[in-house]
Amino acid sequence: MSGVLGATGAVAEDNGVEFKPGNLLVSRSVYDNNPANVVVGMPLPPNCVAPNCVTATTDGSYPNIWNNESVDASFGITAKIVLDQLKPSGELVNSLEVPNSSDRGVPPTKDQVVTSFSSKSEIALNLSTDGRVVTFMGYLAPVNALDVSNSNTPAVVDPTNPVPGTDYRVVAAVDQHGRFSFTKTNAYSGNNGRAAILNDKDGANVIYTAGNAGNGGNPQPNGIIVGAGAQILTAEHKALVAQDPGLPTPVGSFSISQLALKADKVGKDTNFRGLTIFNKVVYTTKGSGSNGINTVYFIDTTGFDTTGKPLACPNGVGLPGATASLPSAPIFYDATKLQTNGVTPYNMCILKGFPTTLAKTSTSFPFGVWFADAKTLYVTDEGDGTTTFDPVSGKYTAAAAQTAAGLQKWVFDSSLGTWKLAYVLQAGLDLGVPYKVKGYPTGQNPKTGLPWSPASDGLRNIMGRVNRDGTATIWAITSTVSGNTDTGADPNQLVMITDNLAATSLSAGERFTAIQTARFGEVLRGVSFTPGTDLDHLADDHDRHDDDRQQHADAH
Repeated sequence: MSGVLGATGAVAEDNGVEFKPGNLLVSRSVYDNNPANVVVGMPLPPNCVAPNCVTATTDGSYPNIWNNESVDASFGITAKIVLDQLKPSGELVNSLEVPNSSDRGVPPTKDQVVTSFSSKSEIALNLSTDGRVVTFMGYLAPVNALDVSNSNTPAVVDPTNPVPGTDYRVVAAVDQHGRFSFTKTNAYSGNNGRAAILNDKDGANVIYTAGNAGNGGNPQPNGIIVGAGAQILTAEHKALVAQDPGLPTPVGSFSISQLALKADKVGKDTNFRGLTIFNKVVYTTKGSGSNGINTVYFIDTTGFDTTGKPLACPNGVGLPGATASLPSAPIFYDATKLQTNGVTPYNMCILKGFPTTLAKTSTSFPFGVWFADAKTLYVTDEGDGTTTFDPVSGKYTAAAAQTAAGLQKWVFDSSLGTWKLAYVLQAGLDLGVPYKVKGYPTGQNPKTGLPWSPASDGLRNIMGRVNRDGTATIWAITSTVSGNTDTGADPNQLVMITDNLAATSLSAGERFTAIQTARFGEVLRGVSFTPGTDLDHLADDHDRHDDDRQQHADAH
């Protein structure tokens, strides 16, 4: 295993940016809109080998560049990451750019991280278990590199992957003073790492990550299977250039065969996206792809029964055990069974009450997860991505008609021992209704015949806060539909809503408000509280600050 944090050798210089506890941190990707980034007629993917070569149809100008995805299914371009500190109301405090190759004095040998601009599931933000740092994932690559999000990792090369390049995936961490730490990993070869959480409480120093692997054919190499899903890393005390990570180290594994269903493509049941920790249990979600089950999962650490099945879910569905603890080591898997069964033994469960329908027929697309308390769970659903548009009403009708997309509130029924869906919050999201972004095209994309203007389709990453008045305030990043060939490149929004925690039926007065909209050439990805935030006292601090502001207003 390899990992991040704690060592001066891997910490970047102080950037002069201070984060105030209790504020929001939002990750934003910024494309430089240089037409020369792609030349019409150039081979794609870069350095491709026949028969995997196509030619670019559009130059690097935004947003037309994404029309190249119509010929290159792996098309993407890396861009810098910016972290915005916002007040909870959405007012911008300051911004911090993550070190990247476009910075002066950042050569290839210096610590740096980028994201794939249009990869909608990347750069989720998560506070560490003690609140000291915020972590996220990206790539060790320069800005404006093509097809990196589907490249192999250096130690896990799939010869059937049409993208021949190799790039490490990287976990980044930022502290309250804007100082960065980085680690690289060989996990998620052929695809992308999406989220990371550092467990740095009570002397622990491990990172849990979620993502997907594989961009080639079947059978997948062992390293692809091992490098998918939920991974665990430990601390590294070196700069990135000096790190030499080994093979991926899985910490969680699931197969639909646990539900007595016929196994499908090995390694794709764990195409994970969302990630959170609650009561010493790691939770994750799956909401995309045609394999596996789109639902909410948890890692069971309470052990196995005599048949080798997880104690918490011998039939694949269950609840965390009372003695559960956070994982501290990877799965000791049977390498001889990788090609037939994947990573075994299976130690993950579907959270009881959540969908068990196969992804190929699912209408559920869960993404972010936030526990308000032990009996209240909020899950975002990003929508199905259908771009059906009605020119008469001016709406994306399929998006507007969705009933599950948005913010789902789940409550735990103690008498039945299961989670139940209480209601879905959608008001104010204006699902399917296009909105304008300054400088962004308002006509039709000739490649798709649909309007460029994006519309909300649902929600992705999420963060929340419980207030002393019995409500919860939740912030989330929107997903979109549009005429863009890759809707992941649409300028999207940060929205907020306050919900009555005790409510089990939908209130007509609760509505989302957009507090930040990505500008031309930008996308929003993750949301968290700032590093240094004490989640245990967050509500008290918030209420006290509100009282101070009111007293100040009264005095004037």
